[in-house]
Amino acid sequence: MVVALVLIAVLIIVAIAIWLTSTLIGLVITLFVAGIIGWIADSIVPGRLPYGWLGAIVAGVVGSWIGGLILGGFGPDIAGIAIIPALLGAIILAFAASAFTKVSGRKL
Repeated sequence: MVVALVLIAVLIIVAIAIWLTSTLIGLVITLFVAGIIGWIADSIVPGRLPYGWLGAIVAGVVGSWIGGLILGGFGPDIAGIAIIPALLGAIILAFAASAFTKVSGRKL
């Protein structure tokens, strides 16, 4: 009986560890894809996104949300991000960031 309880406890711990690892890997992959999308948008738009790679990741994630509102889930999907709407949204966000930094005269 004790052996069965120990085996059940070990199985539960292994299941939790696998779930946690797959969730963290999925998050890392999603942030990587968002960073690439933000970097592409930064390359298209004149000027630079503030905060370097962190700004590119934020532009990719927020751009994915904005593009999803405009186009929905159109196009190919990588790591939960629809590429075409995310790129469109990131470009819109990069234009807005560029316009904001030019108007305010601030360099972020």
